[in-house]
Amino acid sequence: MSVSDIWDVLVLGVVLGSLYAVIAIGYTLVYGVLQLLNFAHSEVFMSGGYGGVIALTLVEPVADPSGLQSFGYVILGICAGALLGGLVAFGLEKAAYLPLRRRNAPRLVFLITAIGASFFLYNLAGKLFGRYPMPMPTMYENRKLFEIFGTSVSVTQLIIVVTALVMLLLVDFVVNRTKLGSGIRAVAQDPEVASLMGVNIDRVVSRTFVLGGLMGGVAGFLFGTNLQVEYTMGFLPGITAFAAAVLGGIGNVRGAMLGGLTLGVVEAFTVELWGDAWRYVGAFAVLILVLMFRPTGILGERVGRTA
Repeated sequence: MSVSDIWDVLVLGVVLGSLYAVIAIGYTLVYGVLQLLNFAHSEVFMSGGYGGVIALTLVEPVADPSGLQSFGYVILGICAGALLGGLVAFGLEKAAYLPLRRRNAPRLVFLITAIGASFFLYNLAGKLFGRYPMPMPTMYENRKLFEIFGTSVSVTQLIIVVTALVMLLLVDFVVNRTKLGSGIRAVAQDPEVASLMGVNIDRVVSRTFVLGGLMGGVAGFLFGTNLQVEYTMGFLPGITAFAAAVLGGIGNVRGAMLGGLTLGVVEAFTVELWGDAWRYVGAFAVLILVLMFRPTGILGERVGRTA
């Protein structure tokens, strides 16, 4: 593999890892607060892709050579994906998890409910939108913008990385610098004491789900800009993003970012070296090796203990 090939693969890995990192945030936020593995988050991600397709289909985008109109379409798609992802996550928490919390259900029941909700949303999307892929409307000409050490960076790649970076910085700011973030960290660290201090547990949990859903919805739209949107699109990216959250340290926001980027780069190099059939083998092999020597993950802290 030449030096130029390494840079090509590295750029692809960063783009893919950025998507994984944004999806992983949803897993790690919910786990940090509820100690719940929300396997239905992959369908929240999928709903964001459909949100972007629906919004852009309604406005029928036309590529603008100046780029201003195309930029507006991208913002519309991001907002639509985030909105639908947030709504699905909010409805999921209210319909599936809130009744269980009020009955003090065992964690196993939460896990089974999450799996059931995932299958329900998966099949509901297939019923509503059909079993065939839906192409994302063309918003812009996906041309080369610039080069990094001889590696071309396209419009789509730049949009994905920049949007993912902004979203990751935003959620890190919310968790560590806002009143909502203080509530999230308090509930994650000790929900009983947080409740005694006046924190509304149900409100914090609901907003945490919405925040994770917004992130997942944006990732779903960004993922759809490269590929078609379909009801099965959430499974493999969702599982890989969950692995990224575990790799970085489940419950740690910055760990999810690091884990997503790591698995994206490893996956890209695995495909380059051994072919597409080995795509997920290398990434999960890295996950197993890290957990063998550091079971808590690379950063290994819960949301309540992050700085």
